[in-house]
Amino acid sequence: MELKPTKTLSGFIELLPVQQRCFDECNRRMQNVLRNAGFVHIDLPAIERAEVLTDKENWDEIETQMFLFQKGDTKMGLRYDGTVGLSRYVAGNMNDLIFPFRAYQFARNYRGERPQRGRYREFYQMDLDILGIEKLSENYDAEIVAVLADAYKSIEEFIGSVSIRIGNRRFWNAIFSYLNLTEVQQRSAFILIDKKDKIKDFYEGLIKEVGEKAAKEINKVFSEGYKSFKNKTDDINVAIEEIDSFISLLNSMGIRNAEIDLGIMRGHAYYTGIVFEFFLDKFPELGAVGGGGRYENLTSKFSKTKIIGVGAAVGFSRMMVALLDENRINLFKFERPVHTAVLVMGKEQVSYAMSILSLIRNSGISAIPYLDVDKKFKNQIEFADKMKVDFSIIIGENERNTNMLTLKDMQTGQQHNMDISETIKFLKTV
Repeated sequence: MELKPTKTLSGFIELLPVQQRCFDECNRRMQNVLRNAGFVHIDLPAIERAEVLTDKENWDEIETQMFLFQKGDTKMGLRYDGTVGLSRYVAGNMNDLIFPFRAYQFARNYRGERPQRGRYREFYQMDLDILGIEKLSENYDAEIVAVLADAYKSIEEFIGSVSIRIGNRRFWNAIFSYLNLTEVQQRSAFILIDKKDKIKDFYEGLIKEVGEKAAKEINKVFSEGYKSFKNKTDDINVAIEEIDSFISLLNSMGIRNAEIDLGIMRGHAYYTGIVFEFFLDKFPELGAVGGGGRYENLTSKFSKTKIIGVGAAVGFSRMMVALLDENRINLFKFERPVHTAVLVMGKEQVSYAMSILSLIRNSGISAIPYLDVDKKFKNQIEFADKMKVDFSIIIGENERNTNMLTLKDMQTGQQHNMDISETIKFLKTV
């Protein structure tokens, strides 16, 4: 019989146990921060109606490269991010939610795009959002950034410190209006600014798309700073004030690692105000590992009620897999998942050994049994050594007859005879 392939499909992720333990620990810590900040966890379906995911009727023209399929007459697709599902959820449960509504998701998402380094077809993403009906104070923008900064800080020992760059879409809208750019020119300028650090001919591209005069003014934002446009128009003044107030508020919340970078635009067209991105200080080559911003009326296709929100997404798989694959995280603390092994010397000792195992686990001590009781002691102790347990409890005929246990320190090789209460008390202290 021909053996089937063991390698995953391209663009899908599998981790080794020690890597998975690190992945799970970072996930747990970040979620704890979000829960502590009052965000409720929502677990939405991975499959949505196609009409929820896209407004386009012709599937061949769908640009998001979603995984789409059909069962009977129902067209469906796998979610590609958390925002669309959240919008549907909020619109459908509006009367049962308390606003401002604070929610987070940690879920697998799916994109049918061509896999490449850092871009997967299946990946975990962490989303957090605050939504309000009709209006939402800009103070919540700072709250989202501060909470997310705390979440990254909770795993700083693994990923290092982060920096935050702040942009403002309202500022650029005001600048484009001041320069009398057409909608086509605005979209072109938006794309160029968003890719400013990735292209060599940024200024030449601006001249080509918006003309030399407008290009000089746009470039002046980066050479002379956003405040050089103060008092040009009322809308520009409002945007400048928003930027300054935002940074001031972050400072008051203890966030000192944020700076203004008006090259930060974020790719989604629905952002309307403050936008932000997070970067790893040790590994800037990874690019943004998270970001978000303010959006308005994202639920418009589900409800006539206007919902305004501010949200962020963490590219959790992209960040963690890159660091794990390149051995940039010290996994030593995750190499010892179990504290104690229970080794059983012969089938006559199984019942007694399992009762001991239950008492140890019920005391809050992680323990694993070796139940291939026909194996020699050498094989069993090798298993315990490979599992890197701290101690092994050896149970043979003598231990069963005397109700005593032999406790072996796997680091020093020393052995001690104790009863079960003494053993549990000892294991809890080491």
